[in-house]
Amino acid sequence: MILVCGAGGFIGGHLVERLLADGKEVRAVDIKPWAAWWQTYADAQSVSLCDLRDPMAFVGSVRGIDAVYNLACDMGGMGYIAAHRADCMLSVSINTNLLQRAWRWGVDRYFYSSSACVYPAYRQAQPGAEGLKEADAYPADCEDGYGWEKLFSERLCRHFAEDYGLATRVARLHNCYGPMGTWAGGREKAPAAICRKIAQAQRSGHHEIEIWGDGEQTRSFMHVDDCVEGILRIMRSSMSEPINLGSSELVSINQLVDAVEAIAGIKVRRRYVDGPEGVRGRASDNTLIRSTLGWEPSITLAEGLQGTYRWIYDQLD
Repeated sequence: MILVCGAGGFIGGHLVERLLADGKEVRAVDIKPWAAWWQTYADAQSVSLCDLRDPMAFVGSVRGIDAVYNLACDMGGMGYIAAHRADCMLSVSINTNLLQRAWRWGVDRYFYSSSACVYPAYRQAQPGAEGLKEADAYPADCEDGYGWEKLFSERLCRHFAEDYGLATRVARLHNCYGPMGTWAGGREKAPAAICRKIAQAQRSGHHEIEIWGDGEQTRSFMHVDDCVEGILRIMRSSMSEPINLGSSELVSINQLVDAVEAIAGIKVRRRYVDGPEGVRGRASDNTLIRSTLGWEPSITLAEGLQGTYRWIYDQLD
């Protein structure tokens, strides 16, 4: 039996779908009510309204479990995490509770979903900055709130492995996007937000969108199918240290807008406004994942945005 925490969310939902397709027995857990899950699964044991920050909320959830995938946390795009630092920090209790249960009940393997937000701001001060290597996380200067919670939870996984022998795997995810995920309301990330804005412009005929900052900040964006494949490969690997999981294709926000415009078949006027834009340049150095797994994310942004844009366009109905 495999336990997926955060199964009602974006990446968790795609992971459960893949595990079920691979013939695995899955228990899917999320804090959201059932109707708010992004994907639902007839073949999984699903538990809704389960607050994993409460150690008593899932006393039996890890019993009989062979592997745990922890993707549960309070997070969103830059606008959300900049305004909810305390809420993001409280997600550390999820990992704390799950690790203790996993160790006590003899779980074979434990996966923790970390983030590129653990990397220090001083290595991301310029657009087009070099890809971040795993060792670049130290000396630490994480994204305030969310990034520090992720880095602490990484260390917690490391020490449970060292002190208790629990086989832990940690992936630092870089900007995942795709269909069946948040696209409005403040928690959405840049690809979904840009797709929504351009879809609204296409539908309304008012071809103008807002962009936070000057649009020259750079990122790498990974399609959710690559993300799920990478998670499964990392979980099966012998890699016990945190490892990057992200695309090496670096683009600016302006180039992201260009790509979505091409899919929509329109051009929009870009109105640049003040807003939380995060670091100036962030990309994934994939040297370690290539040498360890012989694999790296390969779906191009142009490919991945096709289905993402069409799905978000349809959601506006």
